[in-house]
Amino acid sequence: MADQIQEFNDYRAKMNEVILDKQNKVINRLFNLDTNTYAEGALSTKVKEMLGLVSSMVLRCDDCIKYHLGKCHEQGITTEEMYEIFAVANIVGGTIVIPHTRRAAEYWDLLMNN
Repeated sequence: MADQIQEFNDYRAKMNEVILDKQNKVINRLFNLDTNTYAEGALSTKVKEMLGLVSSMVLRCDDCIKYHLGKCHEQGITTEEMYEIFAVANIVGGTIVIPHTRRAAEYWDLLMNN
């Protein structure tokens, strides 16, 4: 189970390096903007990760969902909080988000049991 988490994180890191090494100004600035968006500010990093997760679920991006689940786990979000986040995502995104909620719940369990 922990292998799935490590595999996801390793692949993401490897491919980010490949992409950033090409030194495309626009892509590098976009990645930097993304990083800075989630930094502590008027909103805490915890709140920002929860917002990122809801947005990712509504947009139905499974890689983004896994990434934000991992960050939420790092922020100490509880399972009770996580299921409220799932509820917000489903009410905003509609029933089309349910399959992504299933995969998110499965990945959350992996994170919590790792």
